[in-house]
Amino acid sequence: DVLEGKHVYIYDETPENPPLEVVNEISERFQDVDVVIGLGGGSPMDTAKAVAVLIENKHLKPEDLYDKSKYQSAKPIICIPTTAGTGSEVTQYSVLTVNGRKRGFSHECVFPKISFVDYKYTLTLSEALTLSTALDALSHAIEGFLSTRATPFSDMIAIESVKIIKEYLPKLMNDLTNEFYRERMMFASTLAGMVIAQTGTTVAHALGYSLTTDKGVKHGLATAVFLPYELKIAKRYGCEKANVIIDMFDGSLYEFYRLLNVRLDTIITEDEIQSWASIVINASHLSVTPGRYDLDTIVEAYKEVREHFC
Repeated sequence: DVLEGKHVYIYDETPENPPLEVVNEISERFQDVDVVIGLGGGSPMDTAKAVAVLIENKHLKPEDLYDKSKYQSAKPIICIPTTAGTGSEVTQYSVLTVNGRKRGFSHECVFPKISFVDYKYTLTLSEALTLSTALDALSHAIEGFLSTRATPFSDMIAIESVKIIKEYLPKLMNDLTNEFYRERMMFASTLAGMVIAQTGTTVAHALGYSLTTDKGVKHGLATAVFLPYELKIAKRYGCEKANVIIDMFDGSLYEFYRLLNVRLDTIITEDEIQSWASIVINASHLSVTPGRYDLDTIVEAYKEVREHFC
């Protein structure tokens, strides 16, 4: 009823981890629009943000999205998440795939003007998607809490998000149609999105990107498996916040993951580890991650994940 009398274009072919070429295709096909709506998980919402910039700034090339000095505005964006995990409905980020690698851009103009957050959209999510997106939210909350950009406010909502996920994710995995558990997880996801809107993400995200682009591992799962290692390094370098999170999980995030049956159904080779480490060492995420990461540390992170989850 709300859209009655409006001319609506629908693009429903957004792939997972959308390439820049898809964003360009959409923006060229649908030039004459007033509002861009992203309905779905992180991929449709992040695509909507990028498309909104390109339609508003018709002189831009798709690669110009990564130079925020070239634009200041976007078409108004409405986000409607159908998963509980990405938090894109409350952030200024859009993560796309460029030349086979995940690459994000950030600009205040792509903050959604309106977000409709309703857990009922998640009721039909599969077990696998429920878990992977929830683990993405957990990653956002923990990484944001550890980030050197964290603030007292972001810390407060990060801890609340972690508490909710710890309590309700195991319950939800045993009762996927429970509406109360779904609502709790949607709330936790949105809180975690608010966290990274202020802090950004840390090394776990950088480490996980290659598992997604090269091995097809779901983003949230690919990121979350590195949290225990990130916590270990943060603790090694005297980060008291790491102890806060470790204590919340009774001394081991690995035990929580075992409860959820977190596994990577893939094989990781030595050559892949070396290749991925050479990418991560240049990631901006390292500058806001507590502790010190050199190539040896990054290689060790991949090997530890292989040992525990493969």
